[in-house]
Amino acid sequence: MSDTTIVTGLEKSVAVAPPSSRGRFVHTLRTSRPLRLLRRNIPALVSLVFLMLVLLLAVFGSVIAPHDPSSQNLSNSLAGMSGEHWLGTDVYGRDVLSRLLASASVTMLAVVQAVGVAALIGIPTGLFAGLVGGWAGGLISRISDALQSLPPLILAIAIIGIFGPGLTNAMLAIGLVMAPSLYRLSRGAAESVATETYIEAARALGCGKGRLLWSHVLPNAASPLLVQLSFSAGVAIVAEASLSFLGLGVQPPQTSWGSMVREAFDNVYTAPELIAAPAIMIVLTVLAFSTFGDGLRDALEGSASTSKRD
Repeated sequence: MSDTTIVTGLEKSVAVAPPSSRGRFVHTLRTSRPLRLLRRNIPALVSLVFLMLVLLLAVFGSVIAPHDPSSQNLSNSLAGMSGEHWLGTDVYGRDVLSRLLASASVTMLAVVQAVGVAALIGIPTGLFAGLVGGWAGGLISRISDALQSLPPLILAIAIIGIFGPGLTNAMLAIGLVMAPSLYRLSRGAAESVATETYIEAARALGCGKGRLLWSHVLPNAASPLLVQLSFSAGVAIVAEASLSFLGLGVQPPQTSWGSMVREAFDNVYTAPELIAAPAIMIVLTVLAFSTFGDGLRDALEGSASTSKRD
């Protein structure tokens, strides 16, 4: 066998060799139409970078905090900004920057709890009601309409009144309040594909309802649900801050941006600058979730319209 034949065989084997998982992932990132459109949206990219930084602060905030966020020093109460305390101290002499970093993890945990509860309740029931329909779907829809007709904050306060104050109970209440919106969205998506040909074909092949929901219906509803979840995260932050401001959210010694706003509000006349840092973090994080959700929606809609033209 000649050297030319060997080289040609090697070239063919390399050409047909399947790409690695990392190569497939990178190729998907480069060729995915929604991701290309999202990369062109500068505000959405900036929002995503900011959210990633907040997530890193939530994970490593307690490590990089310059002081113990719970350490009190009454002799250094309401001290101004300095080299030792970059954002000053609160009424108990605690470092504001350290408490701000420690609060990031609590706030992100609140988002995960609230959005997780809403998704676990709203999405499966909506998909089931949209695919199956009948009296079961109608009953679930009536319950959802009843929950959505109630004032959200009043309903959350009522639930907290039953189970008691605390971060988990507060986010359980907020998740129940947000679940109807996810239910209506997932039900509409399920109803739009319930009569499609491929659904009928899957049923004819003996595909069960569970497999229909998770393998065929959910992928078609994933795009609007992802956008709605990003908006729900911003709503959860505002709701947690509101409940913590009222004393119904996190309880001492835990701290969140909402509880920091409450503590600063009690001393707004003596140290008004204390309210700025947590309020700015709440506003920027909610704005980042909203802007990223807008960018994600535009990217998905732009990709869908381009696919239809093609």
